[in-house]
Amino acid sequence: MVAIVVGACMKLYAMAAGVTLDPSAWRMVAGVALSQASAGVVLAAAASMFRARTTINPFSPNRASSLVTGGIFRVSRNPMYLSLLLLLVAYAVRLDSPLVWLGPIAFVGYVNRFQIGPEERALKAKFGEAYLRYRSHTRRWL
Repeated sequence: MVAIVVGACMKLYAMAAGVTLDPSAWRMVAGVALSQASAGVVLAAAASMFRARTTINPFSPNRASSLVTGGIFRVSRNPMYLSLLLLLVAYAVRLDSPLVWLGPIAFVGYVNRFQIGPEERALKAKFGEAYLRYRSHTRRWL
C-alpha cells in the first residue's frame, strides 16, 4: 500500500512539474530491466512462501506457519519489499528529475520503521533461535 501511495505521488509530481519520461534510451532500458527484476523477485518470493504453505500477508506475521529461509530468502529477508523498492527505483530512473528519488528513500524509511521492525519482532517471538540464526547471516534488504 505504501509503495502505491509513493508511486502515485511520484507520478503526480512528474505530471505537475512537466518531468520528461524516458529522456534517453539507456534510462528507458534500465527502468524496464529494473521493473522486470522486480517482477522476478516478487514471483520467486511468493513461490517460496507458497511451497512452505505460509502466509504472504505482511500485516499478520504472527500467522506465519513456517520460517522461509530458502530460495530468494537466502539473499534477502524481505524480498517482497525489495521488489517494491526496485519498482520505485525503476520509475525514478525513467523520470528526468532528481526530486523523484525522494520516493524510494521515503519508502525505505517508512517500511523499515513501520513494517519490517514489527515483523522482525513477531518472527523472533514465534521462531526464536531459528530466526536469530537466519537474521545473523541474511541481510534485511540485499
